[in-house]
Amino acid sequence: MFIDRVKIFVKGGDGGNGVVSFRREKYVPRGGPDGGDGGHGGSVVLQVDEGLRTLLDFRYRQHIKAPRGEHGQGKKRRGRDGEDAIVKVPPGTQVYEAVDEGGKELLADLVRPGQQALVARGGRGGRGNAQFTTTRRQAPRLAERGEPGEENWLRLELKLVADVGLIGFPNAGKSTLLSRISAARPKIAPYPFTTVTPNLGVVKAGDRDFVAADIPGLIEGAHKGVGLGHEFLRHVERTQVLIHVVDLAGTEERDPLKDYHKIREELHLYSPGLAEKPEVIAANKTDLPDAAENLKPLQEGLPGKKVFPISAVTGHGVRELLYHTAALLEELGARAGAGAEEGAEEEVIEVVYTPRESSFSVHDEGGFFVVRGAAIERLVAMTDFDNPEGVRRLQRAFRKSGIEKELKRRGVQEGDTVQIGSFEFIHREEEAGNET
Repeated sequence: MFIDRVKIFVKGGDGGNGVVSFRREKYVPRGGPDGGDGGHGGSVVLQVDEGLRTLLDFRYRQHIKAPRGEHGQGKKRRGRDGEDAIVKVPPGTQVYEAVDEGGKELLADLVRPGQQALVARGGRGGRGNAQFTTTRRQAPRLAERGEPGEENWLRLELKLVADVGLIGFPNAGKSTLLSRISAARPKIAPYPFTTVTPNLGVVKAGDRDFVAADIPGLIEGAHKGVGLGHEFLRHVERTQVLIHVVDLAGTEERDPLKDYHKIREELHLYSPGLAEKPEVIAANKTDLPDAAENLKPLQEGLPGKKVFPISAVTGHGVRELLYHTAALLEELGARAGAGAEEGAEEEVIEVVYTPRESSFSVHDEGGFFVVRGAAIERLVAMTDFDNPEGVRRLQRAFRKSGIEKELKRRGVQEGDTVQIGSFEFIHREEEAGNET
């Protein structure tokens, strides 16, 4: 099953909690705090696997979560980090944030084998009480909880990575041509829309080879969603050269030259850049009776364009077509894999949803105040509210950062609710701070 659009949920692992512990050994009085830090949570990483050709696996695995970090232990033992969740995707996978289905803000475009995108960072581990020791506070009973990992809904779209795209009207012989020039075996039948998903094949032309994709369903109005073209036109965008397969047999309703111009118009309406790609014209079905009669008008109607008369069934003219296409690809410097340099070090694309800035904003929603800010939300999430020292530290942070002052300026009253992240606080004037 060919699946080229999916929606998935990704979550980085939470950091492990820091621990409150004190060294207690015989003959070692006042051993001091020795609580270890929690381990970092694992991250979710998408990685290109050149052996994949579809997003089918995500139909059965829509929620992807990385392992959390282990909690710290006494004797300053740090918790183990959670392992990253490496998720394989096919070449040509594009990553979008699935907030607005109509939005087209690209977060990552994964093309080259081995290329990675970090789509959900794991949370850092909380600090144990050994980290809070100072000359003035030699026995702290304070430890942090682990930071929550990032989470988000993502939309994955696949654009096949191929050097050559076979385009043309249904039943023009694209699938037959692909089966002739490669080991691909697409379904072939004498009726339109036999092929309902793109097919890939590796083509050899002498000592050169390239990847060809059969793009199905293109008819007049495809850019508006007519036929199947609206589903698969985007797969043509990755190709370097187009082989335009024209049906020379023709019918009373169909004219080869008109068919050619209709497909060219659809490409232009979908994307002007698509229509500007280098093109090779394959006039197919020369083995049929009316082909010779239709070939000359096609050639005369396309002055300056080289037309290759071929028969995908018998193989007539196919060799010349392939050698010309391979030479054109070599001239363009195009190879499967979007021209990645061999041995080049692959970068990791990091998708950042929440910048780690220290600023905050306060929003008054009528007796209900919402405080937003990456740093303060992270601090609240990492506070252990069962630990009095942790709560006092958070209250000091409210005052020091100016949040308490800004709330008062906004008119916060006794008993009003203040929300920070997923936590809600009740404002108490007499306690010079906020408490849960």
